[in-house]
Amino acid sequence: MKRILVIIAIAFCLYSCEDVIDVDLPTGEPRLVIDANFEKYFNENPITTEGGVRITTTAPFFDSDVPTVSDAVVFITNLSDNTIISFEESTEPGFYIPSTSFDPVDNVDYELTVTYGGETYTAIARLIPAVPIDNVIQGDGTLFGGDETEIIVSFTDQENREDFYLFDFDFNLYLPIEDEFFQGESFNFSYFYENNVIDRNITVKILGVNEQYFNYFTILTEQSGQNGDPFQAPPSEVRGNIINDTNPDNYPLGYFNISETDRFEITITE
Repeated sequence: MKRILVIIAIAFCLYSCEDVIDVDLPTGEPRLVIDANFEKYFNENPITTEGGVRITTTAPFFDSDVPTVSDAVVFITNLSDNTIISFEESTEPGFYIPSTSFDPVDNVDYELTVTYGGETYTAIARLIPAVPIDNVIQGDGTLFGGDETEIIVSFTDQENREDFYLFDFDFNLYLPIEDEFFQGESFNFSYFYENNVIDRNITVKILGVNEQYFNYFTILTEQSGQNGDPFQAPPSEVRGNIINDTNPDNYPLGYFNISETDRFEITITE
């Protein structure tokens, strides 16, 4: 769901003369973008892990389509026992999913490997813990516009642990939060939808993330202005945790992340 900005342009023609202004935008060689995100739903029965590896390349600023990569080799290695989980491209171009079950466990390093164009890209991630969502209710508060929809999210932070969270409010809307001011306590906060979500089913998620991913995602959401999917190719080169082992100067964009995740569904009413 995206906000819609309506721009009204009025052209003035004087003496039937027009000036055409050409704007040259800087362009560069396409860079690989690897977004590898996995969510382990630890608070459900059965416990499942969802996610995959999306591979695209950067494109000129005004291009409406994001080029996808369909001829990459993708796998994840469990570095505790060197078992390999291979991936295959799904029916969605450029999106790779495990060919067998991927069930990440605590305190194990997992190495992502992507081979494309004769170069090898790698990153290492661990499963980051989260906490359950206690409750999500619809509120009646508004902001400046007066027609926003409020939801109130409640959860209890884990004591004796520094936690970073990423909240997913559906519709490509996200909020990174750290527990600095509510360590080990119950906490609730309001989130407002500016678009009409009446009669919509909404899934709210809490993801456990590490500090590096928290900082990375904070920059992405600031750049996107929440007006689009921050997982699309970023407007500037925000470096993630993936490196190019073959040619370090040709580094990719994107991130490899594995999160414990909990979700809560709510239907918004009048």
